[in-house]
Amino acid sequence: MIPKVDKFKYLGLIIQQNGDIDEDINQGIKVGWQKWKYTSGVLCDKMVPLGLKGKVYRMVVRPTVLYGSECWPLKKTQVQRLTVAEIRMIRWMCGYTRIDRIRNGVIGDLVKVAPIGDKMR
Repeated sequence: MIPKVDKFKYLGLIIQQNGDIDEDINQGIKVGWQKWKYTSGVLCDKMVPLGLKGKVYRMVVRPTVLYGSECWPLKKTQVQRLTVAEIRMIRWMCGYTRIDRIRNGVIGDLVKVAPIGDKMR
């Protein structure tokens, strides 16, 4: 007898009974923050140039967030959640907060990171 469940993990992806991908996106964001934490020694060091921080972010953190995104049928709200998580990481590694009133596009240009929504398309 196989028990009936609402969601299960298969090959790293969380498959839900209703076909939604919110749990998978939450998992991707959570794992991205874990990788960001592992590399925070480089990403938060003020002596490291912003260009190098951007390269480390693009090579380590972003691939973990986007793992499995090739098969995600995304909604605008889900793209927005991924964008918010990415901008929070980038602002933190640059040392800027929302109080500094620097636009997200300007900060993305400083570290040479394209928006995550463009990368997913």
